[in-house]
Amino acid sequence: MTTLALLNRIAAASSIDDAWDLATNHFASLGFKRANYGFTRFKHLKTIGDPDDALFLSTCDADYVKRYFQGGFYAKTPVFRWAERSSGACTWTWVKEAFEAGRLSAEEADAVRQNVAMGVTAGISVSFPEVSSRSKGALGLIADPGLTHADVDTLFLERKEEILAVANMMHLTIVHLPQLSRHRALSPRQREALEWVADGKTTQDVALLMGVSPAMVEKHLRLAREALSVETTAQAVAKGALLNMIFQRLPEVAQAAR
Repeated sequence: MTTLALLNRIAAASSIDDAWDLATNHFASLGFKRANYGFTRFKHLKTIGDPDDALFLSTCDADYVKRYFQGGFYAKTPVFRWAERSSGACTWTWVKEAFEAGRLSAEEADAVRQNVAMGVTAGISVSFPEVSSRSKGALGLIADPGLTHADVDTLFLERKEEILAVANMMHLTIVHLPQLSRHRALSPRQREALEWVADGKTTQDVALLMGVSPAMVEKHLRLAREALSVETTAQAVAKGALLNMIFQRLPEVAQAAR
């Protein structure tokens, strides 16, 4: 498949999983079978916000995923801290050089040693530019065993534009697709009720439109607030829209995002 054909397929993906699989299969063919991706729309000054609101995807084994994402290990790594304050792409040669020169913090240096022990050494990071100060997305490509920093540097020099094109198309597609999550799931009726409220309808209006009682509308809205972990219906509408969970044509069969 040509790069242009791949970009078109990613752009036409109907689910986050489809876009992720297309992109990561391509990265695997280049020598990066392991990849990590994270995106949040709720970043604060020093944190990514509630982890349940963030999207994490990975092709790594379950043990590494549990440690890297759920255990918060990612936040201690120098490449994550680089991605927080930067936009663009780089190989991890600078991490090796900074580690050997003693320029990393004690926590970062320890994270590097732990990664090396798990076979994570060379790689590429992509930090995506965002139009919102609350949004941030990044991708890490972990080089396959046997590939050195020099190998990755050479590959990146030769195929940088291709790698960035696929990564950027994947990211842009993912952020416009419904972020389905077990932690933030809305039922069809909860979603419908929020959509009518977003259109400016009153509870009485929504009850008539949905063919239920006002009390049932209130129940749907209350459950939607609980699912989205917010206090008001206005916040639920805003958060549902940010997560692309309302006003979306959802696929008939969709797996929850990892």
